[in-house]
Parts: sequence; C-alpha cells; structure tokens
Amino acid sequence: MEQKNTWFKYSAANKKELEKIAREYMDFLSRGKTERECADIAINAAEKAGYKNLHGILKSKGKIKPGDKVYAECMGKTVALFNIGTDNLEEGMSILGAHIDSPRMDVKQNPLYEESELTYLDTHYYGGIKKYQWVTLPLAIHGVIVKTDGTTVEVNIGEEEDDPVFCVTDLLIHLASEQMDKKASKAVEGENLDILIGSIPLKGKEKEAVKENVLKLLKDMYDIEERDFESAELEVVPAGKARELGFDRSMILSYGQDDRVCAFASLKAFLDVKSVKRTAVCLLVDKEEIGSVGATGMQSRFFENTVAEILNAMGYDPEMGLRRSMANSRMLSSDVSAAFDPLYAAQFDKKNAAYFGKGIVFNKFTGSRGKSGSNDANAEYFGFVRKVMEDNDVAYQTAELGKVDAGGGGTIAYIMSLYGMDVVDCGMAVLSMHAPWEVTSKSDLYEGYKAYKAFITA
Repeated sequence: MEQKNTWFKYSAANKKELEKIAREYMDFLSRGKTERECADIAINAAEKAGYKNLHGILKSKGKIKPGDKVYAECMGKTVALFNIGTDNLEEGMSILGAHIDSPRMDVKQNPLYEESELTYLDTHYYGGIKKYQWVTLPLAIHGVIVKTDGTTVEVNIGEEEDDPVFCVTDLLIHLASEQMDKKASKAVEGENLDILIGSIPLKGKEKEAVKENVLKLLKDMYDIEERDFESAELEVVPAGKARELGFDRSMILSYGQDDRVCAFASLKAFLDVKSVKRTAVCLLVDKEEIGSVGATGMQSRFFENTVAEILNAMGYDPEMGLRRSMANSRMLSSDVSAAFDPLYAAQFDKKNAAYFGKGIVFNKFTGSRGKSGSNDANAEYFGFVRKVMEDNDVAYQTAELGKVDAGGGGTIAYIMSLYGMDVVDCGMAVLSMHAPWEVTSKSDLYEGYKAYKAFITA
C-alpha cells in the first residue's frame, strides 16, 4: 500500500508539461479570486475552444446534436459546459464538478463608518475561517456594485503594484494579555473583522469628515453613492499573486486553492478533450463553502434544468430523459482533501491520510465523525474508477479527512448522489486549507489534470 513519490517517475517531458500547467494554474489563481471572475475565465476559455452559449441556441430554436459543444451560466457565478457525445444521452454523462467560491470576507450592505477619525468597511465573513488569520494582511476588494439605473460597476483594487491595499488591524502584543488568554475562536471576533480604508478628512466638513472624503473618492473613481453599497457584492480577499513555494519550486502558495485547484484542473482537462463518446460535463458551482445553497449553489435546479433543455433540444423526452440521464451518470466530485501536516500529526490517521507528491486523492466518503452528511461511494464504482486511473498511469491515493473524531467536512457529492448517480470525491491535497494562503503540490496538480482527462474519456 506504500505510494511512491510521483517526482521519481517523471521524465524531462513530463516535467516540462507539469511546469506549463502549473504556470497556467498560477495565472488562473491570480486572476480568479471570486466566483464571478472564475466563471468569466471559464466562459472565455470555453468560447475560445468553440463552445456556444446554450441560451442563444434555445432562443433561436436551434437543435443540438452529437459533437456539439455548449455552455450555460447562472447569474455569472456558476457555469456548466457540455461536450455532447455520440452515445445516447439517456445512458448518462461523465461529470466533473468543482466549486469556485472560497472563504473570504463580504462587505455588508450598510458598511461605511467612521470612528476616531478612521474610516472602515464593515464585513461579514463567508465560509469556515480561523478569524485570527485574517488580521494584519494586505487585502484587496473585488466585486460589483449595481446602481438603481442598472449600471454595473466592476471593482478590483489592491492587486496591482501601485494599487492601495486594505487591512484588518490587531491589538499590539504589549496590551494583548487578555486577548491572548481567550480561546483561538474568540481572540478575534467576527464583528471586529472590519477593514481600514481611510484617514484623511475632507476639507470644509466637520462631521465624519474622513468618511466624507472616502465617499468623494468613491464618487470620483466609480460614480457611486453610499446607498449603492446596498446592491453591491464586494469580496475582501488576500492581495497578491500566486507564488511558487520552496527552494525547489515544487509547490504553489496562493489564496483560494480550495477548490480552484480542482476547478482549474477540471476545466483544462475538459477543454483539452476534443471529442467524446459519452457526453462529458464540467460543472463549476458557487456557494459550496456555505452549504451549496441559493440559486447558484449545487442544491439549486440550475444544472437539472440545463440538462432538461439539452435533452429537449436533442429530441428526447425532457422529463423521463432527465431522470434516466441523471441516474445513469457518473461523477467525480472534484474537491480538495486535507494534506498530512507533520507539524499537526496528532489530528491525522497516517495510514489513511493524503500526502503531497502521491497523486490525486480519492475520499470514498467525507462527512464528520460517524460519516454524518456524507456521500459514501459504492465499492463497484470505486473499482471502476481505480481501473480508469491505473489504465492511464495516473498516480492516486485514498484518504479520510483527519481522525474519526477530529472533525470533518463535506462537498457537493451527496447532492448529486440524490439522483442515483455514482459519485466519489476526487481532488488534490492542500496544506493550510481555508487559510488566507493555502499550499498545493505541482505534481498533484499534474496528476489531477491527468485523472480528470482519463475519467471523461473512459
């Protein structure tokens, strides 16, 4: 059962391809720090590869046939791409499903305030975070502001070298004895995760002059008023590009690798496959970090409705065809796994942990403690998946998310399994998961790309 480190087996040609994929991935991470940005990147790449907007086809009452390549998007945050195969669509699809949202801080709807001649934006954190990790970091603001006239203003500030950045302040160590005695979960309160954005007062103003100056700057820069925050989606994320990590440059350090490492590898593998027998799908969804809820989460009917539209445009019965197609599908729920960290070894079962350099990770089940909230893949399906990996020389490993009683987590797998399809979790190992800066292995990214490509062509 001992897995050999994948770096030992790579030829010079393998390493060259691996580095090329890693560079593309780092660019994806640096440009795609929100679900909207990732969706835009995916759509642009798909259109460049010849994919057509499904909405446009349906609007013109067009038909869909084997060999066609189409995509659909939901509210600019979720994307489904379809490479229509020659096999009967009712016999099922091969689906790669990843999420493109990541833990962060969201700006509240009434966020702007001044206190002691400093101006702040009030935030509400999104997803599971250790709040103390988000203080004193350089932060950027990404998102959109939609005005009442329908105008959409895009915001991306803090990423360019000459951009200003923002931060959450922390109490100096000299005065922090009381803070240091608190539990880690209470050392920094959620309501104190407000970002500092200004300190210069506006001349001629006596009341909240610093806030007024910020409002003037926002008016000059974006032509927005204070109430426009009410219809804004602004996400506060770590500022800065993805970087290579280590003297040997074997790893990648970046924000948002849960789950964009799987999203990127899935998208690239999917677009690199030109034709398929069995219809292939790449599904990139939002809201996984908060339970896959809402119109753009996996629990919505977006994917189901899109498949029904395709079936109808191909001449199938959209109701019974949908049920058959979904039930006969097989899926890799492309989500990350916790990498074994020797500094925190006590939280892992070493023989059932994921390791850097050992390839793609399969989690037969997730959930917490007694597998609560889990999709537990059946043995027959996992046997099929193992064969696909081995036939294509893909390095893979199996793992659980820490010791049985240590905690746990979930993915979108259980939602898709409700249709009766075969689903198993399959992704890359990540160190410092859910931290502002996470770590992955280049070799695991490469094996993940190979795994996803093998799966949709099997």
